[in-house]
Amino acid sequence: MKPRLLTPGPTPVPEETLLELARPVFFHRSAEFRAILAEVVEDLKYVFQTKNTVVVLTASGTGGMEAAVANCCPPGSKAIGLVSGRWGERWKNICKAFGVEFINVAVPYGQSVAPGLLEKALADHPDAIAVFATLSETSTGARNDVAAFGRIVARTPALMIVDSISGLGVMECRTDDWHIDVNVTGSQKALMLPPGLAYVAVSDKAWAQIEKNGAARNFYFDLRKYRDKLAENDTPFTPAHTLIKAQRASLKRLRAEGIEHVWARHARMASAARAGAKAMGLELFAEQPADGLTVIKVPVGIDGNAVLAAMEKKFGVKLANGQDSLKGKIWRLAHMGYIDQFDVLAALSALELVLLEHGFPLEPGAGVAAAQRVLAGGAHA
Repeated sequence: MKPRLLTPGPTPVPEETLLELARPVFFHRSAEFRAILAEVVEDLKYVFQTKNTVVVLTASGTGGMEAAVANCCPPGSKAIGLVSGRWGERWKNICKAFGVEFINVAVPYGQSVAPGLLEKALADHPDAIAVFATLSETSTGARNDVAAFGRIVARTPALMIVDSISGLGVMECRTDDWHIDVNVTGSQKALMLPPGLAYVAVSDKAWAQIEKNGAARNFYFDLRKYRDKLAENDTPFTPAHTLIKAQRASLKRLRAEGIEHVWARHARMASAARAGAKAMGLELFAEQPADGLTVIKVPVGIDGNAVLAAMEKKFGVKLANGQDSLKGKIWRLAHMGYIDQFDVLAALSALELVLLEHGFPLEPGAGVAAAQRVLAGGAHA
């Protein structure tokens, strides 16, 4: 049985990238590595759609988020957080750890933060030093209007800091045009690499704030050290250089396709998955869904945990459960990175078969057919 991984991280990795990871380990303080790092950083700038400095950290995405908070927000400062799920709450928890007052602008799970709420928060807290947002909230499947957020924040001294960990390389994200001052992503989502690297794009406005803050409050995540070593195409500490070399292969795949085509491909798969779920009589969880995953409400009377277990055991299809209070209440079907339209069709087919076994009334093949119509250029969800 072929395993199919359709979770929103980690995601499948292309064969050519995996082969890079199988090559012998080489020395990281070398001309070879410096050339690779320079190439990877330039390709990352393309995916970020930025001319800003892009820092490469050996860490998970949360490490990049922590670096953003620790470098940009001194103790006792105030920040506005736009929270629509667990990853927005991650910003809140990091700020708490670093003594930053967090103005919590939260909406119920499944909803997206309206730009008007940000405008009001900035009017009420003009001394806020930063605004934290999440492009794609994978805990709920909701997308947020980061472009609108950026336009609002750009009129103020505050920094616009974004978690695009599950959104970059999936849906439109234009770091410079959208006035994103610090944009954080990770390697294990749409960038098609195993976990282990975080990338942080930093604007001139953000660097000015970082310098104004004075001495860094951390050692390893001091972004200035990484910026200074980038002038030599190097890193201040031992990097996960084999991962960086493998990342080069996945980035070349994205560049060859073209970022606008990448966005369109993900939007098409997302539309197909939504259409398939609706045709089965299922309800989507997010009001404004992101394109990297489709989040489905577990129907009344169905054991959500048992359905996921059966899909994996019988058909090798792995979807993600809900997290925390949503566990057993939603299913998260990812379609990002090295997941294609046939993976989505296979997941919908497996879900249909298991739901039928659990007594859920649906017409066999209805979800798959609806998804196929979208992929063939028909109706869109």
